[in-house]
Amino acid sequence: MRLRNRLRLLGVAGLALFTVSASLPPATASGAGQERHPSGGGLSAVIRYTEYGIPHIVAKDYAQLGFGTGWAQAADQVCTLADGFLTVRGERSRFFGPDAATDFSLSSAATNLSSDLYFRGVRDSGTVEKLLKAPAPGGPSRDVKETMRGFAAGYNAWIAQNRITDPACRGASWVRPVTALDVAARGYALAVLGGQGRGIDGITAAQPPTAAPPAAGVTPEEAASAAKRLLSAQNADMGSNAVAFDGSTTVNGRGLLLGNPHYPWQGGRRFWQSQQTIPGELNVSGASLLGATTISIGHNPDVAWSHTVATGVTLNLHQLTLDPADPTVYLVDGKPERMTKRTVSVPVKGAADVTRTQWWTRYGPVVTSMGAALPLPWTATTAYALNDPNATNLRMADTGLGFSKARSTKDVERSLRRNQGMPWVNTIAADRAGHSFFAQSQVLPRITDDLAERCSTPLGRATYPASGLAVLDGSRKDCALGSDRDAVQPGIFGPGRMPVLKNQPYVENSNDSAWLTNADRPLTGYERVFGTIATPRSMRTRGAIEDVASMADKGRLRVADLQRQQFANRAPAGELAASEVAKWCAALPGGTAVGTGGTPVDVSDACAVLRRWDRSVDSGSRGALLFDRFWRKTSAVPAAELWRTPFDPSDPVRTPRGLNTAAPGVGRALADAVAELRAAGIALDAPLGKHQFVVRNGKRLPIGGGTESLGIWNKTEPVWNAAGGGYTEVSSGSSYIQAVGWDDSRCPVARTLLTYSQSENPKSPHFSDQTRLYAGERWVTSRFCEKDIARSPDLRVVRVHERR
Repeated sequence: MRLRNRLRLLGVAGLALFTVSASLPPATASGAGQERHPSGGGLSAVIRYTEYGIPHIVAKDYAQLGFGTGWAQAADQVCTLADGFLTVRGERSRFFGPDAATDFSLSSAATNLSSDLYFRGVRDSGTVEKLLKAPAPGGPSRDVKETMRGFAAGYNAWIAQNRITDPACRGASWVRPVTALDVAARGYALAVLGGQGRGIDGITAAQPPTAAPPAAGVTPEEAASAAKRLLSAQNADMGSNAVAFDGSTTVNGRGLLLGNPHYPWQGGRRFWQSQQTIPGELNVSGASLLGATTISIGHNPDVAWSHTVATGVTLNLHQLTLDPADPTVYLVDGKPERMTKRTVSVPVKGAADVTRTQWWTRYGPVVTSMGAALPLPWTATTAYALNDPNATNLRMADTGLGFSKARSTKDVERSLRRNQGMPWVNTIAADRAGHSFFAQSQVLPRITDDLAERCSTPLGRATYPASGLAVLDGSRKDCALGSDRDAVQPGIFGPGRMPVLKNQPYVENSNDSAWLTNADRPLTGYERVFGTIATPRSMRTRGAIEDVASMADKGRLRVADLQRQQFANRAPAGELAASEVAKWCAALPGGTAVGTGGTPVDVSDACAVLRRWDRSVDSGSRGALLFDRFWRKTSAVPAAELWRTPFDPSDPVRTPRGLNTAAPGVGRALADAVAELRAAGIALDAPLGKHQFVVRNGKRLPIGGGTESLGIWNKTEPVWNAAGGGYTEVSSGSSYIQAVGWDDSRCPVARTLLTYSQSENPKSPHFSDQTRLYAGERWVTSRFCEKDIARSPDLRVVRVHERR
């Protein structure tokens, strides 16, 4: 069977090498004249485009696969890619000015100058080059490096042979050729996103103290609260749901997987969909983060996998004891060590270069803050260094390539154990044979609870229990992180210490810790840095567990059941609270509640609206918007006051519950929500989609789903603009969705949806086509096997080629 499939692939690819369609895919139409008759040698690939601009890339080796991927990504996303390459070169200030804000795609840097100082420092120090030279598995494999080389060549070939039509960068001088090093540096930026990338402003601003009074710090209690907010997955612009069902729950004994990552809808952390094929070697379909050369989330003939943002804390701090005579010298076991100066110069638009010094230690860079709420002052006696083990991790692509070639969930686990390259995500997988798999296999600093107990500073004794952020005594060698024998690098946990759960009726994660991956078989025994045990779960986790446990109990599941779950749009918070609010509201004297500032508001109409609301957030749901605006405002009510029945670790899915309508903030939240909607001219019972929408090419598309606090599986984080009619854009939420199973054929049964579509170019036909599907809760039927690709009514075959 495999030989026959291989011969079929070779036949189709061979035909495509000599047959170029009369016109290129619309995204590349401006270059059609050149592409009909490519000249020269070099790298090439065949791209078959099917509906919605999804490319199926066929190549004879990894370099050529990278070439086709780089070409096709540039065709859809050249401006966003070029912007990211500018970032990792440290050249944003040169073209956009030093004070402008970044889009936060590749770091938390607040300004272009801060971003440039960091990334130019990475470039000047040769950090990525050193990682590229490290032998696998410590460094990237030859195959991955070949995809990077090919990606750069494919991107460069596209910009050389095509006219850019996207207004975001049309005619821009900053769209320039790139190198394989640029491609690798983009991957590096993603790896350190949760570590050094989170502290860039504090790294680039860190300077030795002067005679001026030092910046004010915070109390340990304030630091604990700030760290908890900083590191909470539920407060980030990235999250996810994923569930894998094993064969005991399905109609045919095979596995099922539903992946629903929640990522930004704009910018450099968008997904991009494709199929990658090297006949006889690789055949995988799914989505890649922009700039990635391999599939990030996807499926092949036998395995499907997805990721969820994990709770593991990917950094820690070391509190340094400084030499009283020199604040750039710190003491370790009483012996002085001088900090390393890294002097970085950044070109700036319309001004002289800016030169700054960064300070580095054996633990990492000195950092003076982790966000505005967590200052870490550098004084005459104390400084803080940030340790990020992902700063030596360029293994993410190899881990993903291992998934792409896997034939079972065991192979997924083998790739995780061998490559150890996932920086900030969990992995959930299912396979054709009916296995389910979950692993919180992250690159984490090796902070054991024992080490934290022995070595935490007073600050760390507050932050570690609250958030998992360890602050260790950097003056003691016995507080070093140590190593595990099975770890691929020193100072991280080896695979044997990771939370793993296999072959259960379901394994599910919605960005809480691994504890309730399966509520009937809680995972325990891991260190605090991985996440918490026996603590309250998010509303989304609670709703998800209720849903998937019910599905597993029902059994005989099919892919269609996964599709229904994705768009069920059940609001767990509404089921817990709406009826009680409606009843309380109806009993108010005169139907009046007191809003912010003591203003009385007539809320009587809201009572019936909330009572009749169907407790869902479909675009047609009436009352959903009112409850959404009310529920957001209850976030000001302390959790201890909001519920009558507190959290019970023996009943974690059903507690806390019982809305405490007597809490003063509840009535104020309802009054404020009603006043807000009336002031905006929005009816309290208006259908959600009338006021939760996106505009694409002048057309409104109603969007269902809801915000994090409502507990919706189909998470939508919309942007409120009362003057514009309500929620008028989506900042983040459901992105690349896949529902995958298997039958007795060799073709997976897969349905996919890229919510924001393939291209950010408003002139592309694939700017909003899948967004229209998402608005209508419709799916794309995956064309994975050759017979299905060949039957596509939109099939266009093109050979892309490097010129010489």
